[in-house]
Amino acid sequence: MTLEDMKNLDVRMVDRESLVDINEIKIDDSLPPKERAAEFLRQIKNPYCFRVGKVVVKNVYSGEGISLQERFEEFVRTL
Repeated sequence: MTLEDMKNLDVRMVDRESLVDINEIKIDDSLPPKERAAEFLRQIKNPYCFRVGKVVVKNVYSGEGISLQERFEEFVRTL
């Protein structure tokens, strides 16, 4: 799947069991930020659509202001 495909995924049609549960992601805090981000992406598979328990979450990123990379780095720092 391309990033564009991931972004356009219709959450009403997705098989929730095919999505990664963010509660199951484990990131080594000792890794540098870029490696933590890469590990998160590897584990989450789709940064636009995932689960939190049984709830499907669809992330939408604004085209203005903070870039996706900046927003993502901010998110990873909170893990």
